[in-house]
This record gives sequence, C-alpha cells and structure tokens, in this order.
Amino acid sequence: MEEAQPKRTSIRDDALNLPNLLTMLRIALIPGVLWLLWDGTPEANFWAAMLYIGTALTDLIDGYLARKWGQISVLGQFLDPLADKLLVMATLIFLAYLGRLPLLGVVAVIIMLARELSVTALRTIAMSEGVVMAAMRTGKDKAALQNVAILMLIVHHRYTIYFGFYQTEFDFAQVGLLLLYLSLALALFSGGEYVKLFVDAVDAKDERLTQATS
Repeated sequence: MEEAQPKRTSIRDDALNLPNLLTMLRIALIPGVLWLLWDGTPEANFWAAMLYIGTALTDLIDGYLARKWGQISVLGQFLDPLADKLLVMATLIFLAYLGRLPLLGVVAVIIMLARELSVTALRTIAMSEGVVMAAMRTGKDKAALQNVAILMLIVHHRYTIYFGFYQTEFDFAQVGLLLLYLSLALALFSGGEYVKLFVDAVDAKDERLTQATS
C-alpha cells in the first residue's frame, strides 16, 4: 500500500490532525512527569519513568503517522522538535532543581540548554534565508542517549538485579550521569556539525546569488 502524499491544509486542520494532536499531547504530559518526580518516592520515580517513556514514544508514532497519512505540515514541523526539546530540557532542569544532579551535572545541563537554543536559532535564521538544515545523524544519536540518561536519572535509586543465581547492585543515578556526560559530548559534536552545515549552506547560497548577478 502506498503512503498518502502530503496535502495542503489550513492551520486549523493541521492542529486537529492526529499526528499534531499526539505532539500536543506530548507537551501536555510533561507536567505529569515533573509532578511524579516531585514526589520522589521509588514508586513515583517508577511511574515517572513509565510516563516519560510513553511521552517519548509519541514522537515515533506521530512522525510515522504524519508520513503514512500525508499529514506532514508546517505546524507539525514546528511543534515536533519543540515538544522534544521541552520534554528533555524541562525534565533535566527539574532534576537539577531537585538536587539529583551534582555540580558537574548541572553545568552539563546548562551547556546542553545553550546548545539547543543555539541550534534552534541557526535553524530559524537558515529557514528565513530559504536554507533547509536537515537533522543530523549525530543529533539523533545524541537525543537517544539523552533519553536513556534521563530515564536512569528518573529511576534514581540503587536496585539489586538478579540474573539467575547471580545478583548485582545497579546504581541508576550513576549510570544516568555517565550517559548524560556522553550525550553532552555528542551534543557539542553535533552542534559543531550544525554550525558547519549552516556556514556551508549560506556560503553556497551567496555563491549562487553572485553567479546569477555576474
């Protein structure tokens, strides 16, 4: 079966299509994750992790449905990355506020926030210049690693894990911190790639304009 092709619709229709409704649901569920984190008990942390997973999964579902049903829209292209950034950064900032991150972890979150704002600004400028900056593979890898790190930090506690007759202690908070630092390295690397992509794209556009007017 062929996938439906994108079709031109009004902003009102875009807001009411299922992929965009799922994206808006993702934003609406963020306070629920934060509220459960505020409770701080192991049970609340578990349910916060489950809600975070469910919220993050809507990103895969809405993208798939938008492509399959031909409902890719300007509104969706704006809301989808915004929802992703709000979910990740709101959760990380709240974890820092709750004191679950050491000073180095707080610094990592600040750098990540600055990186996200910078890349968003570059994409906005590029769009205004008619230049499309496609998502980079390293950026997607960074996002995946960030989400795993956040899940570990949400669970937070140390648990005994059993493998048959063997058991070991697993410290979710420490593993989450390690993954957070690794995702920071990827964030900085992919941020550099976006800067290079932006400069190359703008230079290429300027060169085409120069050739057209010469």
